[in-house]
Amino acid sequence: MSHYQEDDEDMADEYETEDIDDNMDYEFHDRDIGSDSDVDEYDYMINKLQDTSAAQARRGKDIQGIPWERLSITREKYRQTRLEQYKNYENIPQSGQGSEKDCKVTTKASLFYDFRQNSRSARSTILHFQLRNLVWATSKHDVYFMSDFSVFHWSSLKCKKTESLNVAGHVAPCEKHPGSLLEGFTQTQVSTMAIKDNLLVVGGFQGELICKYLDRPGVCFCTRTTYDENAITNALEIYTTPSGAVHFTASNNDCKVREFDTENFQVTNLFRFPWPVNHTSVSPDGRLLIVVGDSPEGLLVDSRSRKTVASLHGHLDFSFASAWHPDGQTFATGNQDKTCRVWDVRSLSKSVTALKGNIGAVRSIRYSSNGRFMAMAEPADFVHLFDVKSSYEKEQEIDFFGEISGTSFSPDTESLFIGVWDRTYGSLLELGRRRNNFYLDSLT
Repeated sequence: MSHYQEDDEDMADEYETEDIDDNMDYEFHDRDIGSDSDVDEYDYMINKLQDTSAAQARRGKDIQGIPWERLSITREKYRQTRLEQYKNYENIPQSGQGSEKDCKVTTKASLFYDFRQNSRSARSTILHFQLRNLVWATSKHDVYFMSDFSVFHWSSLKCKKTESLNVAGHVAPCEKHPGSLLEGFTQTQVSTMAIKDNLLVVGGFQGELICKYLDRPGVCFCTRTTYDENAITNALEIYTTPSGAVHFTASNNDCKVREFDTENFQVTNLFRFPWPVNHTSVSPDGRLLIVVGDSPEGLLVDSRSRKTVASLHGHLDFSFASAWHPDGQTFATGNQDKTCRVWDVRSLSKSVTALKGNIGAVRSIRYSSNGRFMAMAEPADFVHLFDVKSSYEKEQEIDFFGEISGTSFSPDTESLFIGVWDRTYGSLLELGRRRNNFYLDSLT
């Protein structure tokens, strides 16, 4: 991945929607505040006023709470401006233009998920402009996201935010495992994270790994994967092996992928590649790895022998996203050439389809657990939902304003969460599976 690192201020200056100034006059703006309970009540009321519910959206309120009626520009005009002016980051010049000829034409009239809620108090942030895997749902009502130096849990039922892990200060493990750094870390800059069941793993800019069980106090394991100068942890994936054990992979800029068990937190496998690895996905049967990074070429690798099974040719730039379909036969890769390519393991000479975004790189890909839908996130403004059963021809386009910190289907596919990073309109978008005919949906 690029060595270039943007902080919040740099990203805000280039991409944020600050020119849409929120001039709302709140009912409680001039209220005298006394006790701490008054402050809590005030903050709660302000957040509630800023949030947007499904009922309000049906009555015409903007889902992000942007007061277009008070502004000198319409939503349609501002959308056109963003489409024309957004700067897609490319490592290989003109890669976005060169990829257009291969892309499928889709029908964007579908509606698979309905808007439920936009929560402005659940504000996610991004530390590296190329890494967007900072939102993870554990149920249809529970989601975790990164905000500054903290991982927060958000309950959509209670509309309540709770801090799960704070790495701003000193963090040290409370359990003893071989290889664990008992001295821990101080002020970790989190580049990526992953959650499965009760296990949270975060990765840092200096190769840090911090593991925590969400149902236990403290941190259970800390290690530094590498002391190389270019050590950033680009991606993490937690998965269950065919034997039932829980493992996770860490993809790093030192050109390596490390597999850890979660019983003793030991490295059980080490993969070496000729370029920095930006993302890795393990097949449902645990036998194959998709490996993508600072190369237009992707790799399919045997997890046991560590040998390359096939090279993936078609992308024109560096890739930062990958995902397996639950059937284990098809998978997808996302690239800075603005495309997502879908591949079939039975015929890897070329991708079976290519899907194009609107303004930028494909930074995140997620399949729903039932395999019915694929979510494809651009860096900003657009998340695309594809109906896999229609051979990706039917699409729902989710349109908003702001950088995307991550997307996540809930394990039961009933909810979809999208983290939006913006200094003014940063939030968590929640959508729910559309149910027109409940008795028919049970058959799909």
